[in-house]
Amino acid sequence: MNTWQLPEGIDELTHDQALTFELLRRSLIDLYTDKGYGLVIPPMVEHVDSLLLTSDAVNEKTFKFLDPASGKMLGVHADITPQIARIDAKRASNNIEKYCYINAILQTSATDFYDSRSPIQAGAELYGSHDISADVEVISLMLESLKLLSIDQVVISLGNVAIFDALIESENMTEAQANELRQIFAHRSTPDLDVFVANTTLVNADLFKALMALEGDANVLNQAMDLFNAFPAAQAAIKDLQAIDQQLQDQGVQLHYDLAELQTYEYHTGVVFSAYNENYSKALAQGGRYNGIGESFGQSRAATGFSFDLKFLSQSK
Repeated sequence: MNTWQLPEGIDELTHDQALTFELLRRSLIDLYTDKGYGLVIPPMVEHVDSLLLTSDAVNEKTFKFLDPASGKMLGVHADITPQIARIDAKRASNNIEKYCYINAILQTSATDFYDSRSPIQAGAELYGSHDISADVEVISLMLESLKLLSIDQVVISLGNVAIFDALIESENMTEAQANELRQIFAHRSTPDLDVFVANTTLVNADLFKALMALEGDANVLNQAMDLFNAFPAAQAAIKDLQAIDQQLQDQGVQLHYDLAELQTYEYHTGVVFSAYNENYSKALAQGGRYNGIGESFGQSRAATGFSFDLKFLSQSK
């Protein structure tokens, strides 16, 4: 093996690539801090328990090793959001707090969202507000970020995991069954859903099948209101999407609704969103709401935010 060869999925930026990245990084930090988002630089390594929260997906993507100094298990951050939750909990504030970051992360495997195992995650997060205006604010900031990166004509795909969660609450499933069903929806596998429904006793099997197909323009929201009229939590989730639709009308962005969308990390609890452009084969940025994420740190807070791989987007033009 050549000694200069990098491990699979690990890459670097040099010369003009590195300069382009750095200029964009500075511009993004200026954008975020001018809007009141405080810059944070979380450590690369923490105790594993602090990094994982309750997410199996984060656990699977986290490199772990034994600390020779303390004898405790440490991990390299694979996602910044759990660290922001710890930082916010440490402040023990009841106020709205805003954070931004641009940090290299490391993952055990590449994903549909991150082509590299060593992306540089950029993002912003807002803590302390349950109001839908907070989601609109971070979506708008995500759009500004992409515009700064010279990416226009963005399509925003919106969903709300609370609809799926409301259906799960109505069933008498084991945790393993619920996790299996969540993975089926995360992979958008209709054949797997058919098999699951055939082999599992479900009260609302038809509604799970209907949810998988609920995708399109804002008319989908009206269909969903009729379908889930017996589920108050689902109806509240749909109303949140309708409110976002109204507030984003003046943004000049195309909105698409995918009510079966579940984000990769299980900590999302409400509105989720992704940004697409016809020149790219995958989502450019994504985010959503994750209320209660700081509970394991003793400070359960409402939160919403977004992130993207700045290293990838800085070199994709």
